[in-house]
Amino acid sequence: MSKPEETAGIAHSKLAGAVRALSMDGVEKAKSGHPGLPLGAADIVTVLYTRFLKYDAADPDWPDRDRFVLSAGHGSMLLYSLLYLTGVEDMTIDELKRFRQLDSKTPGHPEHFMTRGIETTTGPLGQGLATSVGMAIAERMLAAEYGPEICDHHTYVLCSDGDLMEGVSQEAIALAGHLKLSRLIVFHDDNHISIDGPLSLADSVDQPKRFESAGWRAERIDGHDPEAIAAAILRAQESDRPSLIACRTTIGYGAPKKAGTSKAHGEPLGAEDLAGAKAAIGWTAPPFEVPDDILSAWRDAGRRGAAEREGWLKRADAMEPHAKSEFARRMAWKLPEALEPAIASLKERLVANPESVATRKASEIALEAITAVMPELVLGSADLTPSNNTKTKAAIEVTPGNFAGHYIHYGIREHGMCAAMNGITLHGGYRTGGATFMVFTDYARPAIRIAALSGVPVVYIMTHDSIGLGEDGPTHQPVEHLAALRAIPNLHVFRPADVVETAECWQLALERTDGPSLLALTRQNLRQVRTAAVAGNSCAIGAYELLPAENAVATIFASGSEVEIALDGAKLLGERGIAARVVSVPSLDLFLEQPDEVRRSLIGTAPIRIAVEAAVRFGWDAVIGDEGLFVGMKGFGASAPYKDLYRHFGITAEAVADRVARSHNQRGG
Repeated sequence: MSKPEETAGIAHSKLAGAVRALSMDGVEKAKSGHPGLPLGAADIVTVLYTRFLKYDAADPDWPDRDRFVLSAGHGSMLLYSLLYLTGVEDMTIDELKRFRQLDSKTPGHPEHFMTRGIETTTGPLGQGLATSVGMAIAERMLAAEYGPEICDHHTYVLCSDGDLMEGVSQEAIALAGHLKLSRLIVFHDDNHISIDGPLSLADSVDQPKRFESAGWRAERIDGHDPEAIAAAILRAQESDRPSLIACRTTIGYGAPKKAGTSKAHGEPLGAEDLAGAKAAIGWTAPPFEVPDDILSAWRDAGRRGAAEREGWLKRADAMEPHAKSEFARRMAWKLPEALEPAIASLKERLVANPESVATRKASEIALEAITAVMPELVLGSADLTPSNNTKTKAAIEVTPGNFAGHYIHYGIREHGMCAAMNGITLHGGYRTGGATFMVFTDYARPAIRIAALSGVPVVYIMTHDSIGLGEDGPTHQPVEHLAALRAIPNLHVFRPADVVETAECWQLALERTDGPSLLALTRQNLRQVRTAAVAGNSCAIGAYELLPAENAVATIFASGSEVEIALDGAKLLGERGIAARVVSVPSLDLFLEQPDEVRRSLIGTAPIRIAVEAAVRFGWDAVIGDEGLFVGMKGFGASAPYKDLYRHFGITAEAVADRVARSHNQRGG
């Protein structure tokens, strides 16, 4: 490894001063923001960007670049200043002036979907660190597949004390240490300050020792000494383990009154301290101006990786034709052409030879067909592989030192798993599916929300989706979770009714490239309700008529395991002379996204509407109306065999028929 080179002719203090000055100016103009971290961490990122980072600002998205994740997203002006200084085209000085303003490329926290050069959306503490673990996993996996000539880079992270206090950080560092992700290097902005005051008010963890116990290499340095920072990076690059560099810094560095205090964290410095801070760092340029020689040196730093990018482009162009086209397809999240025929063939087989299985097993059946044609699909489970049915017969496990596999044992780390899935997917080259019990989405919700906000197309495989899991009881039985998950914008929640719908929902989830999907799957066996061949994907708009009826008095809407109850209820009603149609709703939220005329047409004109779902009613009124009938849960479940629970809570075909018949009679039917 060659030693780092200084940026010719310009002192480090001036280069770091530009980062500090622009960050202060942005926060001050917005009258809002967090100046403390940019002032304190400027030396760290200046050394990284000017001496080490494999990065070309002319193409900040090229596949083999080093990744830099600002996990402490509240310090976003630090990152925006770096993007401007290095010459990323979209980040202009005017955008810095528009910090925290509507539709700017400089929002309060970094948003991957808004600003080029942002590797992942951060702000909720711990998310960036946990996501970076996924990026580091993807780098090693892609290197194992395509070789170091195509994939050979580092993932760098700047995190705060707050990131390391969040629980997800433990899940993330434990997984990274276990897998020996040596290309992952984390800088801890160790400033000993939190919002409430000194960190000692609430925390006394020795972070380097904590990381070492998880299998990391860790050291402490002076975060304002550029040579100490550079030497630490070199040592980290040579390590066979992930590295933590705890950089002792001063929050609000240079500010006469606020430096080293919580006052520097989340509010503008004010005119007096702003002027004092600029004087302390020797900065005399007007607001939002960078002297030509300093800006030129930074732009040179932004071109440091140009030769490496050009070399990579030549190597990529020389790849064997099939490997070259596959790599390009996968990096663009394009599906293989064979996927649609594979799903169609599976559905034909299932119609010819029906299978009554739990939808978790149906998912496994679908995955066998999918993974045969989609090698980039990385599956895994949070220590529930036998229960989630996520490991296909040909799956090879990812293990420390062996990244040729595509199946990850995440351990009991639901939150860390979902954040890592975001990172693997954002890195490029892979799509991800990760599993646990549906009730444990509570543990993972922040990472799910980030995926939805950022438009990351991951797939959550959530089994044991209702009281149908039975004897494990109400601690494990999700009743409010469907409603809570459907409330997340841009998350598509699928709850298939049988093996055919499960295959169709998997297809829809994988076809998405603008957001995540979640499959809610049963523990209990369900009969196959789709027994006739149908062209296309019936689940495509979230709902479809499964059982038509002439002159229908009632429409029964249901999802998942309750669709067969709805069909049996319609049969009972027919025996009473009451015509009822059945609409399967595998994705209520997707159906509600459809145009009004599409929704009205499918909802129909039957005077009685009833929904059946082994969950709370919340959300269904958009289909059945305030006066619609509902058969489902009103509270938590209980511990018993699942058939007993369905009878106990009145979720039966007889209950459906009785409710509809009673309403029909009250209407004078």
